[in-house]
Amino acid sequence: MPPSEFQRARSAEAKQVREDAILDAARALGAERGVRTITLTDVAEAVGMHKSALLRYFETREQIFLMLTAEGWRDWSVRLQQGLAALERPSVEQVAALLAETLLERPLFCDLLAQAPLNLERNVSIEAVRAFKTIALGEVHAIGDALAAALGLTERQGLDTVATATSMAGALWQMATPGPDVQALFRREPQFAHALVEVTPQLSRILVAMLTGFRAGNGLDGKTGQA
Repeated sequence: MPPSEFQRARSAEAKQVREDAILDAARALGAERGVRTITLTDVAEAVGMHKSALLRYFETREQIFLMLTAEGWRDWSVRLQQGLAALERPSVEQVAALLAETLLERPLFCDLLAQAPLNLERNVSIEAVRAFKTIALGEVHAIGDALAAALGLTERQGLDTVATATSMAGALWQMATPGPDVQALFRREPQFAHALVEVTPQLSRILVAMLTGFRAGNGLDGKTGQA
C-alpha cells in the first residue's frame, strides 16, 4: 500500500493489526538483509506508511527489533524445552548439539542476540527495556532450570550455560555472515579461510567442554550423568 493511502488505526483491534504488520515487515527485512542495515524508513515503506505515521506505534526502530528479540526468546525457549523433554537420558553431547542446532535454526534470533545489548537496548525508553528484560530473563530462567534438571547442574550453571550459548551464537553468527564482498575475499584468499566460521559445530564443541567441566565439578560422569 502506498504511503499516501495509509489510514491511521481508529480502534484497539486496528492498532494491533498495524503493529503486527510493522513487526512482520521488520522480521522479513531483518531476515533478508541483516538487522543492522534496516532503517525505520525501510520498515515504514514495507508496510506502506510514512515514517512519522509508524512512530505512532513504536518509539524507535530499536523498539521494533527489541520486541522481535523477545519473540525469539519465547520461540526458542519452547523449542529447546520440548527437545530436552524428548531426550530419554540426555548426554552432554546431545544437549550441546540441541542448544547449538535450535539456535542456528533461528538466524534472525542469532542476529538479534548480538544486536540487543550493543544497540537495541540503547535507543528505547526504560519502559521498553524493562518489558524486554522481563520476558528474556523469564525464558533464561526457564531454560536454565530445564538444563539443570537434564544434566544435574546447579541453578547457576544452568544460567551460565544459557548465557554462554546465546552470547556465543550471536557472536559466531556475526563472524559467519560478513557482507558478500568480504565473504568473497575469505573464499578467494586461502590465508583467510579460517575466518569462515562453521557456527553449529563450533558452538557445540564449546558447550560440550563447558558442560563436561560443570558435571565433573559436580561429581558426575562427563557424559551420562552417572555419579
